[in-house]
Amino acid sequence: MVESLLKLGNPPLSKPLLPLPFQFSLSSSRSLPMSSLNSVNVHRSPTASSFQPSILVFSGGTAFNGVVEELKKLTTRVAHVLPVSDDGGSTAEIVRVLGGPAVGDIRSRCLRLSDQSTSEALAVRNLLGYRLPLDAQEAKLEWYSIVEGEHSLWKDVSKAYRETIRAFLAYFQNQILRRTNESFCFSNGSFSSIGNFFFAGARIFFQSLDAAIFLFSRVSQIPTESLVLPVISTNDRLTLGCELWDGMIIRGQNEISHPTNGSLQLIDKENSSTLPSRIKRVFYMSSEGSNLLHEVFPTVNPSVLEQLRNVDCIIYGMGSLFTSICPSLVLLGVGEVIASRSCAKVLVMNGSCDRETSGFGASCFVTAITDALNRTYGHLNNRLKNNQPSEYINTIFVPKDGEIPVDMKSLATLGIVHVVSVESMKDPKVGVVYDPTSLIQALSNLLKQK
Repeated sequence: MVESLLKLGNPPLSKPLLPLPFQFSLSSSRSLPMSSLNSVNVHRSPTASSFQPSILVFSGGTAFNGVVEELKKLTTRVAHVLPVSDDGGSTAEIVRVLGGPAVGDIRSRCLRLSDQSTSEALAVRNLLGYRLPLDAQEAKLEWYSIVEGEHSLWKDVSKAYRETIRAFLAYFQNQILRRTNESFCFSNGSFSSIGNFFFAGARIFFQSLDAAIFLFSRVSQIPTESLVLPVISTNDRLTLGCELWDGMIIRGQNEISHPTNGSLQLIDKENSSTLPSRIKRVFYMSSEGSNLLHEVFPTVNPSVLEQLRNVDCIIYGMGSLFTSICPSLVLLGVGEVIASRSCAKVLVMNGSCDRETSGFGASCFVTAITDALNRTYGHLNNRLKNNQPSEYINTIFVPKDGEIPVDMKSLATLGIVHVVSVESMKDPKVGVVYDPTSLIQALSNLLKQK
């Protein structure tokens, strides 16, 4: 029986598609159904200390995750700004079949920020962070077990949480079954995340990325003063492109940072082939576009600009420079607001170069960020011509024993003289990384001086 259902692509759902209290007309209002959440004890951050700075972080969904827990000890007043153009792994499969923006980086940061103080909070985090097996058939069977509510992951999850989470997982399943001309692969060469499926189900149900983030934040009990902001608030698919200095155009974030040549395999950023030329700029293009004629200009999330105008510190986090950081910087309005601020503006350098930054020194990172914020090589009418690097970055953190040269003379020429060396450690997978405690302590020291 199970085998025949698998061939048809239908899960053996013996329970209601939308359990109570979600059994209502899906054509009715999309206001957030809070009745099942009223009984949930939403996590509140501890009483603020005398020093609770507000911070905005530009980052991707991986590298900065390693210091999020430590940052929460300094302050929970953090706005995490993330791109929505990732097109790899299970995110790619969701976008291919259901469309919409990529939510993988947002889901990843939400999980890092989620509460772990109780057994139930930890169980919810483990559920939403769980990844299905690589084998497609095994992944589908396990997915059905989770949707049915029978999987061991549901242990320690109360009825209110179970019904809330399962409702949107079931709705996600319903949506992929409605796409009869597409066959959804639950592994897609990557470990598919249950959190991505929950996120996609919520986004489609509410027809709002912001509402999906709100729901995910409450379900995972993120402190209310911690914000996870998509740099572009949209329900549409976004495609990132890049222009190389030799004139070549590359379409898609995955193809820029770690191409797999169409094969289903795990991502390996460290061993990706080098680019034929350095990256000149990144930009957004239409989902079917292939050249500069298909460039589009999405609007930045107004909440990002609001936070930029008011925070005590702006951080450009470590991670993939051109595919994780710059996609948030090239949008109209971002450079203008950052240049107008007199707060701390910190570039957190990587421990090593990757495919995107091969041969870069620290000054190259500064120049790339400046060019992105000034939109130097973008549409002529959108360029900022007079803003200097020092208006965007006034402090650089570098990891001790890092592999990227710190060219002090070149940095001084750019107007940046404050460089802080931070204790590091060796990660067997990615090389030199920051010691999280030392990094956040350095940030604390900097902000106390401002």
